[in-house]
Amino acid sequence: MLDTLTILHYTVYTISPMEPHTASLLALFTEGRTRFTKVLDTITAADLPKKLGPSPNSAGFLIRHIGDVELLFAKNVFGLADVQVRASTVAKGHDTGEWTDLVALKAYVQESAGALRRAIEATPEADWDTVIETKEFGRKTKAEALGRIVTHTAYHAGQLAMVVKYG
Repeated sequence: MLDTLTILHYTVYTISPMEPHTASLLALFTEGRTRFTKVLDTITAADLPKKLGPSPNSAGFLIRHIGDVELLFAKNVFGLADVQVRASTVAKGHDTGEWTDLVALKAYVQESAGALRRAIEATPEADWDTVIETKEFGRKTKAEALGRIVTHTAYHAGQLAMVVKYG
């Protein structure tokens, strides 16, 4: 008779197509993004132009920015060549007030999460220690870069929650 640990070991290491480290990092990404997805579930179209005091960024801008940066990471850090990035918040560098279509914004961040998820799933175990370099954050391993994008999303999700609540 198999015990639970043996079944878990068999499931993770034999059936799962992902290697254990990659599977763990995918779980970290998924859990790390829940703060954002929970806030996103509460947002209405009327919330999108809201800002907090003198803050330059609206709720709509923050949602779009999260998607832009997730797509940039999927393409440029993790090497997903098929990802198309239209990083308008990064290119413009400030809120222009144009991010007001809730349906489009939600679809965009769903696309960005899917792209980043695919990038994580496609990363072989040995590649997590590969050092990459970008002008934005210097030299980091892919594992460290994943930490960077997870905390980036959580940081802006906190801002988004404050804007929606108090803006």
